[in-house]
Amino acid sequence: MKYDSDNFQKDVIEKSHQIPVLVDFWAEWCGPCKALGPMLERLAEKHKDRWTLVKIDTEKYPQLAMQYDIRSIPNVKLFVNGEFVNEFAGALPEDAIERWLEKVLPGKYTEQLEQAQKLLSEGQLARAQQLLQQVLAAEPGSEPATVLLAQTLLYSDSQKAVELVSHIEEDSEYFQLVETIRAFGKMFEHLQEQNGLPDSPVREPYLEAIGNLQSGNFSAALEGFIEVLQTDRYYDDDGSRKACIAIFKYLGEDNPITRKYRAAFSSALYL
Repeated sequence: MKYDSDNFQKDVIEKSHQIPVLVDFWAEWCGPCKALGPMLERLAEKHKDRWTLVKIDTEKYPQLAMQYDIRSIPNVKLFVNGEFVNEFAGALPEDAIERWLEKVLPGKYTEQLEQAQKLLSEGQLARAQQLLQQVLAAEPGSEPATVLLAQTLLYSDSQKAVELVSHIEEDSEYFQLVETIRAFGKMFEHLQEQNGLPDSPVREPYLEAIGNLQSGNFSAALEGFIEVLQTDRYYDDDGSRKACIAIFKYLGEDNPITRKYRAAFSSALYL
């Protein structure tokens, strides 16, 4: 199969709107290029339904090498929807290339995941769950689908939500969100086993804040946790501080609620 191209615009930029395009910038004199090239061709054939390969000789097309800032070869760049999205340099082993591709390629079910995310944000949890279960039936190892499904279950069945993400570890790009799911789940357990909390004047306000969190009232939850922080900083093993941080991470730093309560949270820590 021919992978060389003499029309970058057509074979890479335009083609990448239909399927991701991997571009191998190489040259005849480059020894590592000769080792990498056949591996990429094997992988391109193996994964032809997910991405396609284009090879650009930097000696023949120096202007493209300059345009895409090729400082050493081999250099492999991924293009999706007309845009450069990721790259690696040097002759990686084949299994390392496979792992890299799994991280950077768009998933097969990107559209379904985006729709599920939209449904989740709109509170249409049942529809989101149905869609995510379909994705997971087709692709059981999908981390984004697993984490999204856990989010849809977090407030109704936190134990199941935590179990769903129990296998996701620190090297995952979703780990921070997973950590918040675990933190929320641990707090929600207090509502089921209230006797596990020590006696204190802040015990009831703390439980009330957790209740607000479980009902999705983040503002009221943060106000309650900050109030507990101001009264008894280390109650429930620093639980209020951990709860606030988990909420901020869950909502994101740009969320209006996060921005509103960040300063009050910081002040409460240093009273």
